[in-house]
Amino acid sequence: MNTNTLPWSVESLTSLMREALALAERAGDAGDIPVGAVIAARDAVVGRGWNQREQLRDPTAHAEVLALQDAARNLGTWRMEECVAVVTLEPCIMCAGALCQARIGALVFGAADPKGGACHSLYSVPADGRLNHTYPVVGGILADESQSLLRRFFHDIRRRTS
Repeated sequence: MNTNTLPWSVESLTSLMREALALAERAGDAGDIPVGAVIAARDAVVGRGWNQREQLRDPTAHAEVLALQDAARNLGTWRMEECVAVVTLEPCIMCAGALCQARIGALVFGAADPKGGACHSLYSVPADGRLNHTYPVVGGILADESQSLLRRFFHDIRRRTS
C-alpha cells in the first residue's frame, strides 16, 4: 500500500474504507455479494453505493457504478478528476471502465480479486495508456476486513445450500 502518490492521508482513506465496508454489509444483508463503494471529494463523501444486482435485478448494479451515479447527481457533473473512489473489492472490468469514463482522480480498494479484478489482478485498466484517462490505484487498505466479509458471505451461502 503506497499512498504517497495520492493527495489523501492514510487515516482519511482508512476512514472512507470503513464507510465502504458498512455499505458492503448492507449488500450482504440483502443477499448480494458484500461490496461497498464511496466517492469522496476533499474527504467529504459525495457518492455511496453497494452491490444491488439481486435487489434491482440489474447486472450493472455494482457498488462502484451506483456510487458514481450518486456522486454525479450530488456534484452536478460526471467528471470526477478531484475525487477518489474507495471500494472494498478490486473493481471488475466494467467498473474499472466506468471509473475511467468518470475521469476519477484515484482508486483505493481493499481486497484484491484474483478471479475478476481489472485494476491489478487480471488486468490493469487504470494504467492502460491507450485509454483516454488513466488513474492511480492503491490496494490493500483494510484488505483483511474486506476479505473477511466476503468469506463469511460465501461460507453462509455454501452452508445454506448443502
